[in-house]
Amino acid sequence: MRVPQFKENPKGSQKWVQEIINLCPGRLNRLIQQKIASLSGREIQWTSPLEQDKFAEYRDAAFLENLDLQEFTEKLEKFWPKMGPQWDALGRTADGEVFILVEAKANVPELVSFCGAKGKESLKTISASLAETQGWLNCREPRVDWKCGFYQYANRLAHLYFLREKAQKEDSYLVFLYFVEDSSHIPTSRDAWNSALKLQKKLMGLSAGSLAGKVIEVFINTNDIKSDH
Repeated sequence: MRVPQFKENPKGSQKWVQEIINLCPGRLNRLIQQKIASLSGREIQWTSPLEQDKFAEYRDAAFLENLDLQEFTEKLEKFWPKMGPQWDALGRTADGEVFILVEAKANVPELVSFCGAKGKESLKTISASLAETQGWLNCREPRVDWKCGFYQYANRLAHLYFLREKAQKEDSYLVFLYFVEDSSHIPTSRDAWNSALKLQKKLMGLSAGSLAGKVIEVFINTNDIKSDH
């Protein structure tokens, strides 16, 4: 599904993702390249959200098509029901070897989310795929159900697992992009982010070691984005 996101005055993470991807991608690219060795000397080509595409975001089969990975659509349909993650940004290298999935947040309350699936089969599929993902990440006993509280974080991890293991695209990475001091909505300090994210991982049974080399955290002050354009 392709979901246009053009708004006159966007706020929060949507505003800053659109600006950084379309007006100053170099700032984001450098921070990501510093943390992913396989990106050394290679440029990230952002495929969404692009101004000429009405800042569209992509989900389900459309997210695979956006990354030119449509041959894995059938596998994704078995792994996750419809209305899966809607990606804030997607990118890849020109040679189609490295894939970047981005989830962006601009304030701590945005970390909280719950699974909205109602159908029995959908819930069964989601639970099974989240359990596989927990095993892949050597997850310690979670203190919360991954469907309740931090569902967005969990389902993004699951889709990284899908790309790396089911689609065998081992050079796939999940970037959690956290905006600091969002002047458009709720300003959040780096210290506030650090405290909240530490608690989130503890409750989910995750460790820095289990995420290393696969999941990247990037912090960008919105004042720096404004100074770039």
